[in-house]
Amino acid sequence: MGFKGNVPQPEIGNLDETIRNLYFHVPMWFTMIGLLTASLANSIKYLSGFNLSYDIKADEQAKTAMVFGVFGLLTGMVWARFTWGDWWANDVKLNGAAIAVLSYLAYFVLRNSINEQQQRARIAAVYNIIAYVLMIVFVFVLPRVTDSLHPGNGGNPAFSLYDNGDLNSNMRMVFYPAVAGWVLMGFWIANIRKRIRFIEKEAQA
Repeated sequence: MGFKGNVPQPEIGNLDETIRNLYFHVPMWFTMIGLLTASLANSIKYLSGFNLSYDIKADEQAKTAMVFGVFGLLTGMVWARFTWGDWWANDVKLNGAAIAVLSYLAYFVLRNSINEQQQRARIAAVYNIIAYVLMIVFVFVLPRVTDSLHPGNGGNPAFSLYDNGDLNSNMRMVFYPAVAGWVLMGFWIANIRKRIRFIEKEAQA
């Protein structure tokens, strides 16, 4: 591990300084997954009592999650270009992440195709549950049981397991706060969007 100024500069084969992308790429996915989990919980709450406020929360959390999901894909593509030599490698993890994002884009298309509020909320809630299960399968399950270039999948060690310590205590001091900061920002944005929807709903009443 070298240093450039006061910033850790890893020296590990083809990763080199691209490891800095860890501070952005991984938090994007943590934030997306956290928001989608919250969206799933609100969809289940809606189905238990048909309170439209939970549907609004689920919708806005899913929308915000997809913004972070797209940024996760983009930062991953940049990283892949410099470590694997291509913007998009034919990797099960990358393909699974793309399928997961597309399945949620279909969620929004489905919502916009139904006008009646309760019907839209019911169908969207059920689809949200299905999309979440698909996300878990394509992003977490399949990459672990098949060959994958992605660290932590397909028999590849995660960053913290490499012998030369590419993710040491210096990087963790940046990485963990970065994850917490991005996740909190994601939920803050979703909460603002939710409050705007509630205000608009009250104004229309």
